[in-house]
Order: sequence, then structure tokens, then C-alpha cells
Amino acid sequence: MTTSAGTIPGAAPTAPPPASALAVQSHGLTKRFGRQLAVDGIDLAVPRGSVFGFLGPNGSGKTTTIRMLLGLIRPTAGRHSLLGLPMPAGAAAVLPRVGALVEGPAFHPYLSGAANLRRLDAADRTADPGTADRRIGAALERVGLTAAAAKRFRAYSLGMRQRLALAAALLAPRDLLILDEPTNGLDPQGTREVRGLIGELAGEGVTVLLSTHLLAEVEQVCTHVGVMHRGRLVAQAPLPELRARTAARARVRTDRPDEAARVLTELGLDRVEHSAGTASGDLGDVPPEAVVVALVGAGVPVRGFAVATADLEELFVSLTGEGFDVSG
Repeated sequence: MTTSAGTIPGAAPTAPPPASALAVQSHGLTKRFGRQLAVDGIDLAVPRGSVFGFLGPNGSGKTTTIRMLLGLIRPTAGRHSLLGLPMPAGAAAVLPRVGALVEGPAFHPYLSGAANLRRLDAADRTADPGTADRRIGAALERVGLTAAAAKRFRAYSLGMRQRLALAAALLAPRDLLILDEPTNGLDPQGTREVRGLIGELAGEGVTVLLSTHLLAEVEQVCTHVGVMHRGRLVAQAPLPELRARTAARARVRTDRPDEAARVLTELGLDRVEHSAGTASGDLGDVPPEAVVVALVGAGVPVRGFAVATADLEELFVSLTGEGFDVSG
């Protein structure tokens, strides 16, 4: 598939927001590892104040893109900016305003959760030492780790380690959070709490770039979506707009599905199909009521009629040709 960023087959392209309205912007961002093209010229546009779901199957280039955005690896080609400042030139000014969780947490195993955060905070030249204890306590409370603050990191479960990494990202006020699979390893309750936390932060004006392969996270917290596939950004839009682009499909239950399919075809519906007891087709501009009238007028018995739009899983499969994990 060669769908360009911001478009879906059969849909008009989305006009990108002005640069001043973007928290993350890239132009032709590309990364090669030898002969492997991991990220292929993507133009990312993350609006300020959004919760941007960065989606794609494992190996699609999401984490490599995030590492380039944060300056952890150099792009092979292209350029990008964070919070309006070019990277890497503006890294010293912009990165203190950015919190990140990338590829899982790494902490000192023999130190407690609180002690680990204290070391991280002390290494931050922009942090105020006089407020360290208060900020560390607030970060631990926000991720539900206050009771485990004195426990050594090596005794933390995977979910607790993920929570501590989130606390580290929240030690100072942030304008942008970049989170790579933040609910990895969390139980259902922890997952719900992290989603709630993301919603709270967004409500405070923080922009969140959320890399995930869980569609439930997108459904519940994201305002915008970008879809990666084999290193390319194959779609990018506000979530409601992405939904609106999916073709409405009429489904008819009848004991004469071949005749019903003929009527649907004559009406101009696309992708008409029929099987035992059912005929269906994409409505396009055809009013649903016109379909029912035509079926009855042709003498086709209609036992049931429904109009459905593709859910996110069907949409993303149509974009990538691969399945997504819908759990979580």
C-alpha cells in the first residue's frame, strides 16, 4: 500500500495545522540502519494540547521515530522540531519541558523508588533542589506508588516499574509528554489509572504523544491519530475525522441475497458482496432509505437492514494489512 500521510483511500487529504499550532513537527524524517529503511520520510504534525495516538504494528517504526524526536539517535535525513524549537539545536532549551518514557524504564536496582527519582532529579540542572521532596512525593502519588516509595526497585513488578518511569517523566512540569507503550505490563486497574492520568494531563494543557498498539487506548483517550506501517506514516488526522472517512456499509438480511446484491449494484453501491442470507455494499452517496425502497420495489424480501461504519480495527487493517491488539 502506498497511501500518503493524512489520507485514506477515497478521502480528501487533511490540511496540516500551521507550524505555530504544533507541539511536534517533522519533515521527511528518515532513518536507515545499514540497508534497512526503518523510518521512511515521515511528516508528523502533532497539535498542541492534543493526545496523539501514534499507532502501528510492532516493528512499524514508532519507537525509532520517537528516539529521533528526542535526539537519542540521529536521523539519516529530514528535520523536526519540538514545541516550536528545531532539534537537535534547541535540545538544551526544549528537553526540560519534555517528559518521556521510551522502551521501558531503567533504574538502579538496589535503590528505592523514591531514591531513584531523587537521583534523576539531582541530575536535572533545571530542577529546583529546594522543591525536590515535594515534587517527588507528588509524582509518586500521581502514579499510585506512594506506598511502595521505600521499596527497592529490584522488588518492583513490571507494572510498578512502568509506573515509576511515568513518575520520572512527571518530576517537573511538562509541556509535552512522549510515552512509548506506557501501559505495558500494567494490570487492568493500572491501565485504567494511566489512561485517567493522561486525560488529566491533557486537561491541564499538556500535549501527549502516545505510542501504542492497543486500540482501546486510542478509543478512550486520544483526540488525534497517526498510523505507521513499515516505516511510513500512512494516515494522520483527528480521530473523529478518521472515523468519518470510513465508508458506511449497508447490510441486508434476505433469503434472496443474489437478487439483493443485483439491486445494490444497480443503485451504484461499491464493493457489493453476498453470502447465505446476506447482501452488503458501501453506500457512498446513496441514501439508506433509497436502498430499502429499491429492494422492496424489486420484490426482494427484506428481513433486516442495517448501516454500519468500520470500527477502528477494520480501518487500521485496511491501512496496514495487519491486525492490531484491541485488548487493554
